[in-house]
Amino acid sequence: MTHRVSGLYAVTPDGLEDGSLLEKVAAALKGGARLVQYRNKSAGAGVRTRQARALLGLCRTHGVPLIINDHIELAAAIRADGVHIGRDDGDIAEARAMLGAQALIGASCYNEFARANVAHRAGATYIAFGSFFPSDVKPGAVRSSFQLLRKAKQEFGIPVVAIGGINRTNAAQIVAAGADSIAVISALFSAPDVRAAAADLSGLFT
Repeated sequence: MTHRVSGLYAVTPDGLEDGSLLEKVAAALKGGARLVQYRNKSAGAGVRTRQARALLGLCRTHGVPLIINDHIELAAAIRADGVHIGRDDGDIAEARAMLGAQALIGASCYNEFARANVAHRAGATYIAFGSFFPSDVKPGAVRSSFQLLRKAKQEFGIPVVAIGGINRTNAAQIVAAGADSIAVISALFSAPDVRAAAADLSGLFT
C-alpha cells in the first residue's frame, strides 16, 4: 500500500505503559490521524520492540502507516512502514537499503534549508522542519520559520512536515503556510480527550 504524507501526524510521547499507549493512539486514529510515529527516548530495546509491534498491528487495522523514530533496525525488524531520521540517527541511504523502495523515510531538518536539500537528494520521502513554536518536549529546540517552509515546498516537491509546539490555537497558521502535515505530541496525547483533539486538528486539512 502506498501512503500519503498529509494531515495529522501523531507522534507518541515518552513514558506511556503499553495499555495507555495503545488506548491513546487508537483514540488519535479514530479522530483522524493519518500517520503515527512511535517515538520513545526513554525505554529500553525490549520495551520499544514490544510497543512498536503492538502499534503496528493497531495501525494496520486503521490503514495508517507506522513510522519508527530513530531506530532503522527496529523499523526493519518489525516491518514498519518507515523511519524518521534525526541528525545522529543514521542516513537515508542506509534506511532505504534496509527498508525498501516503498518505505516512508523522513528527515529532521530543523531550521536548515541545506540539510533539507541533502535529504531530498538522498531520497527522503518527506522533510520536517521545526520547532515553529515553543515546545515542552524540546524547550531548547531551534526555531524554524514559515518562510523556510514555503521555500522548501517550492523547491523540493515532496511533503513538508511541521513540528514543534503545534496546538489547536496555532496550527491553522502552519497549514495556511503550506505544511502538508503537522506532527503533534503534547497537544494531542496530553489532551483530556485525545480523539476530540485529533478530530479538531485533522479538521484543519479538510
